[in-house]
Amino acid sequence: MAYWLLKSEPFKYSWDRMVADGRTHWDGVRNYQASNNLKAMEVGDRAFFYHSNEGLEIVGIVEIVRTYYPDPSDESGRFGMVDVAPVMPVKTPVTLKQIKADPLLQSMALVRQSRLSVCPVSEEEWARVCDLAGVGVPA
Repeated sequence: MAYWLLKSEPFKYSWDRMVADGRTHWDGVRNYQASNNLKAMEVGDRAFFYHSNEGLEIVGIVEIVRTYYPDPSDESGRFGMVDVAPVMPVKTPVTLKQIKADPLLQSMALVRQSRLSVCPVSEEEWARVCDLAGVGVPA
């Protein structure tokens, strides 16, 4: 299993809406590196759901439920999307400030490549953030 972080602006698509919808496609990614991260995802991989711009915090965990396929909103045909479903909210949101201050998380793509909307997360980073979030490491 691989781990990821997906960013969403809460006024466009929030964690609460993710939970209400039960499943959604992760579309609109137009950065090649972020798109390559989507292509690398497998069914069963987990991702942190991160509120960007407002909140700046990890608020939930989702699972990849469908691998990469064409994004119909991309007229060029170059980009695709995956489907995700909520797994659980975190007990304690983990803020960007906490992440930046934690020596174990200094190398996170979220810190190093702050504009990237779809980021890989190492197993060690995943475990540390889950600990900070009060959720253990979900199976």
